[in-house]
Amino acid sequence: MAGTIYCLPNLIADDTLEAAIPPLVRTRATGIRYFLVEAAKTARAYLNLLGHPGPIADLTIEEIGHDPDPAKIDRWLEPVFAGTNVAILSESGCPGIADPGAQIVARAQEKGLRVVPWVGPSSILMTLMASGLDGQRFRFLGYLPVHADERAAAIKDVEAQSRRSETQLFIETPYRNTAMLEGLINTLHPTTRLTVATDITGKSECIRTLSVSAWKALPSDTRQLPKLPTVFALLAAPSGEAPRYAPTAAKRKGEATHFNKGSKSHTSKHARRTRTPSKRPARG
Repeated sequence: MAGTIYCLPNLIADDTLEAAIPPLVRTRATGIRYFLVEAAKTARAYLNLLGHPGPIADLTIEEIGHDPDPAKIDRWLEPVFAGTNVAILSESGCPGIADPGAQIVARAQEKGLRVVPWVGPSSILMTLMASGLDGQRFRFLGYLPVHADERAAAIKDVEAQSRRSETQLFIETPYRNTAMLEGLINTLHPTTRLTVATDITGKSECIRTLSVSAWKALPSDTRQLPKLPTVFALLAAPSGEAPRYAPTAAKRKGEATHFNKGSKSHTSKHARRTRTPSKRPARG
């Protein structure tokens, strides 16, 4: 009988194990002896933190890197076909969500292997949760261009996409956080809402959503962001009437659909239950 592939989340901030990784996940992870990891050194440190009985040196830890080699995936999966359980572990957050792992899982799905995601922190989803922006339709874009002209053009395009009531999320290299914020507030429409989420789950966590005009009104020193992992999210006012699922149209969400049946008016239960499908983010 084939083994199972587990997607094991990692921490996204230091000293957050108890809060970020559920006890049952920690317990189950300590029973795994075969790991496919983004970086072996940090994976060993994390397994020690989880309390893996090890010895860690006796575990099978295959380093898959940031961009796994497709030619090696079948070899990595051979022990799973032989009955060994494996855990995929990235450097931060959830494997396969803006991190390596999806290629291996895709091959496992093709081969009919069982894949089980374990609960853990995702800075992308946690930013969305705390932002107040549209959580029904959203897209994760990874990094925007570095050069000023290309970045400004990308920001304008991202803002235009968000007018469909689709929240746009992206990240930046921490030392460029402040430059990204300044580029955003100098390019976006004043009414566009902008979220800056820094050090999620960490000691310096700060998640704030303001209109671009409100960001601009803050003293410049207040807009100096720490060099810590940060997720940016934005949502422009919709072009035309906001969709039913948009936060700005939330009061319409419970509206009944009426139709005539004979001389009586009825409320459609199906209409109340039906929700517009959310758009899956491009990268988690």
